[in-house]
Amino acid sequence: MIDFWIAAALLVLVALAFLLLPVLRERRRQAEEDRTALNVALYQERLAELERQYQAGMLGEEQYQAGRAEASRELLADTENAEAPVTGHVLGRGVPLVLAALLPLFGLGLYLHWGASDALSLSREMQTPPASVEEFISRLERTLEIQPEFAEGWYLLGRSYMASERPADAAVALERAVALAGREPELLGQLAQARFFAGDRKWNDELQALADEALAGNPQEVTTLGLLGIAAFEDGRYAEAVGFWQRLTDALPPQDPTRAAIASGIAAARERAAQAGTPLPEAEQQVSSAQVRVRVTLAPELRDKVQPGDSVFVFARAVSGPPMPLAVRRLTVADLPAEVALDDSDAMLPELKLSAHPRILLMARISRAGDAMRGEWTGRSDELASDSGEIQELLIDQPDGQ
Repeated sequence: MIDFWIAAALLVLVALAFLLLPVLRERRRQAEEDRTALNVALYQERLAELERQYQAGMLGEEQYQAGRAEASRELLADTENAEAPVTGHVLGRGVPLVLAALLPLFGLGLYLHWGASDALSLSREMQTPPASVEEFISRLERTLEIQPEFAEGWYLLGRSYMASERPADAAVALERAVALAGREPELLGQLAQARFFAGDRKWNDELQALADEALAGNPQEVTTLGLLGIAAFEDGRYAEAVGFWQRLTDALPPQDPTRAAIASGIAAARERAAQAGTPLPEAEQQVSSAQVRVRVTLAPELRDKVQPGDSVFVFARAVSGPPMPLAVRRLTVADLPAEVALDDSDAMLPELKLSAHPRILLMARISRAGDAMRGEWTGRSDELASDSGEIQELLIDQPDGQ
């Protein structure tokens, strides 16, 4: 901002110059008038002196006339460069000085009232990337104070609040975005999600109405499908959770990194449904002839390094094909050693089935955080056939990432 204030100060100096130049010119003219008056007075004194000397007989007629002529020439020489007197109305000296004093204050007041110093400062700050999410949120908040009708800004602020685990603030920001941009399915899904987490993860009719409206506008709205799956899972409606999350998986791009986490959620919902004796949707019960039986065990030296509640993810991947797992099951360390059977019913995507890939690799991962993509310990198998009838031994004994 320093360059802005320097430029403003220079403009003020230019304005002051227009006001003060007449005052300076008036002073110069007054000085010239004063000097002319002094020269005239000296001329008159010299004439009087010549007259006394002439009357006293000290000067002859010729000398007297020559002295008068000399005095006249000197007076003309002193006054010939003087400016002609200014005619017309002339302001007093006080008026320009008062205006010069008030002009900077008047200009500053007008700028503070109608100017945009905050916007200018924020615009320059936006030229550098934020160092943290908190700084980004602060900039968005100040932007929306200046531009409260910026719908996209309210949407971004709501998403940022959610990332900072401030769902109540996110709900307020997203409500404003909906009011400005209309009831778009994505906005409604984000708003329902914010209200759900702000309300201690309790589902209600209002949230259901928002979800229904969002899916009516877009049956593949991913935030809404994920939220409905979470709400159904926490309410013990595991078959519904599997259905919503499967629809979510179908809506995501093939390389979306969240697919693995969704797959682990589907596996957990399937397991809970089996424990509760709840029938799954018919499509989830179809099993092809391709099936791999895996016995997963934990290396003895790792038993003191894991906890019974740590998640264990068992994957099957294609040797030649996409990196996305073909099938996944979720266990816990407390379940080990355990024997599981992987088949097409454990597929993460309908188009990626175990039966479509003849050669596979098996892997098991322990993750304390419940993240299927990364954890603490892993175990891997050699290449094998996807329809192998033998039980495959899978030992978890290596740090994850090695």
